[in-house]
This record gives sequence, C-alpha cells and structure tokens, in this order.
Amino acid sequence: MDLNWLRDFECLARTLNFTRASDERNITQSAFSRRIKALESWVGLPLVNRATYPVQLTDAGQQFLPVALGAISQLSESRQSLRDADRGDSRFIRFSVLHTISVNFLAARIEELQLQIPELRTRVVSDSLSTCCELLVEGAVDVLLCYYHHSVSPVIEEAAFARKDLLTERLIPVAAAEPVRAKGWNLARQDGPPIPYLAYERSSFLGMVVETTVGRQPLNAETIYVDGLVETIKRRLMTGSGFAWMPETAISAELAEGALVPIGDDAWCATLTIAALSNPANFDQTTQKLWELL
Repeated sequence: MDLNWLRDFECLARTLNFTRASDERNITQSAFSRRIKALESWVGLPLVNRATYPVQLTDAGQQFLPVALGAISQLSESRQSLRDADRGDSRFIRFSVLHTISVNFLAARIEELQLQIPELRTRVVSDSLSTCCELLVEGAVDVLLCYYHHSVSPVIEEAAFARKDLLTERLIPVAAAEPVRAKGWNLARQDGPPIPYLAYERSSFLGMVVETTVGRQPLNAETIYVDGLVETIKRRLMTGSGFAWMPETAISAELAEGALVPIGDDAWCATLTIAALSNPANFDQTTQKLWELL
C-alpha cells in the first residue's frame, strides 16, 4: 500500500469532490480515481459512494478514515524520528526540491555555500511539487525549493512560511538546431506540417504553466511525447525529435553552444521564479546562516 493512497483518501473524505481533491493533490482526476480504486482493492471494500452528489463515504469508508489518519500521522512521526536519529552529531539540513531545480540550480549552489559554511551538511529529496510541499508542511525538511509563476503557485499555505526568491528565469520553446534549419520550425508559422511537440504532463508544474499561458496561443504542433521530467524531455530534444518549453537553467550550455535554439520570440516565453520556503523558527545556527546566504 502506498502512503499517497491514504493522503488521497483523507483529501477526498474532506472535500467530498474528486475534482477538488485531485486539484489539491496536484494530479489528474483520472490518476486520482485510480489511486482511490487501488486503495479500495487493498481494503477489499468500497470506501466511497460515487452514486451520490457530493460523493459520500460508505460505512466502510467512515470506519477506515480514522485508521488512515492515524497511519499517516504515525508514519510521518516515525520517519521524522528515524531521520533525526540518523543526523547524529552532524545535523543534515534537508531540502525538498523539484528535480530540475535540484539538477540545474541547487547542486551548484550548495557547493558554493559549503565554501562559506564548512560545517554544512545537506540532504536533498527530489520529488513532485505536491510531495515537496507536504514534506515542508510536515516538518520533514527545512527548506523547500520550487518554481513560482503568476498563474500557477504551489498548493501550500504560504503565510505560514518565510519565502525568499532566488532566481528569475524564462521558460522558452527550443529545438535542436539541425531540424530547425532543415525544416524551418518556427512557432510563428501556422502553415506547413505540424512541429513535433514534446510536452510535459499537464498535472506537472511546468505543464500547468505552459497550459495556462503560452500554450493557449494558436499552435501548429502535434504532441508526440509526454513526460513529467525536464531531463527526459531534454534527451529527446537533443536527438532532434521535436520542440519543447525548457527552463533556461536546464539548457544554458546547449544554448551557448548553439546545439539548441529558440523557435519563438518573447511572446512564446514565460517567466519563472525559483523560490525557497522555510520556517525559520525551527532553524539552528547553521540553517540560519544557510538561509541568509542562500
């Protein structure tokens, strides 16, 4: 059984609405429904009556809810106790971070910070946006790094945390230089064969940014590949398979070398902010120093 199943069930029991619950959990409604059905298969009984509106918990669901809440709490507390014990004399500062930010920003930044803070020890958890936010809310990590965009923000009660904006970058449409030259790929063109499009999962943060901003413009493109990871899509880009929207930090070297080139002007770009969130009230001296220098 997956801990996410229990968190999904708690969210559905609170909202009594599959659409609202899936939005809050930051996954598609179909994926959310599959996870609820998987939990019901594990329990062996229906937990939700889908024939009513709003949906209601069955008798079995009502009985299982306090069990699920207790399991979530106990597992979270046990995980934190194990992590605290693992820290020993050298306390590790823990980050939860989107995978692409970890690869293209945080790793180099931590290396720089260790020159200024020799005693710095860090542990990084790279995961989905919803999981990264949950880890911060639960107190399982000290700092969350994520993207912000004016139309898409993390699902988190931001007022409870301190926020520090670290970097602003663009999300730009790019493709390998060779097919761009050979086939004339340009998003401004509405004629000719559709441009092969390497897209993000709509439930991912970057997928939502593209969907709600630049992706609403008329687009002569055909989606041929969908993935949630920037690095995986980047590999397809480098082979000339199509075009994709990429954060500049993820492709700075390839842009400088000319291996990747933009295929749209500023109207096709979006602006992203890499931000850090934390609860400074829980900081020790080393974490406070890191936060000030971050």
